[in-house]
Amino acid sequence: MSFLFDPENLLPYDGIAIYHGVVFNEQEANGICKDLFETIPWKQDEVVMFGKKIITKRKVAWYADAGITYTYAGVKKSGLEWTSALIVIKQKVEAITGAKYNACLLNLYHEGEEGMGWHRDNEKEVVGASSIASLSFGAVRKFAFKHATTNERLDIELAHGSLLDMKGEIQAHWYHSLPKTTRIKQLRINLTFRLMHA
Repeated sequence: MSFLFDPENLLPYDGIAIYHGVVFNEQEANGICKDLFETIPWKQDEVVMFGKKIITKRKVAWYADAGITYTYAGVKKSGLEWTSALIVIKQKVEAITGAKYNACLLNLYHEGEEGMGWHRDNEKEVVGASSIASLSFGAVRKFAFKHATTNERLDIELAHGSLLDMKGEIQAHWYHSLPKTTRIKQLRINLTFRLMHA
């Protein structure tokens, strides 16, 4: 496995974020993006905020080993059965990060005006300090980090076919977001592989 550069921690302290750069070449990434867009049973996400149910423009799908559930923003999700294509992708990500995953949350952003606000992936079902591997396909988008106490900011652009590995104490100390932008009209598909408590 060769990369264009040696991956190193993007964060100055309180956690680890390793950007591996492009791990699927353009031809592979184009094929995967098209396949995921056409074959995943995408559904609009339902979240409960301030006691109200909100339907997002962003679409999602949740895959996991049998018996794994995930409660996000007040809604409990049961995982779909892994597809053969997702298993192959998961195995490659595991080989690069050296971690194991038993679940994957997929997000479909139709254009830049769909994004994700500041949040931490620190739900009780996620194994603490474990790797969350974020794989990006489609539009190149800015991804932002913000420290919970110092408000220090760090931004990175996530390329088509690229992998970001977040682990250690990052979810305890850093928020992350996918800022909205009117400039981007192309779709982005994001896969976040996770290790959940069984």
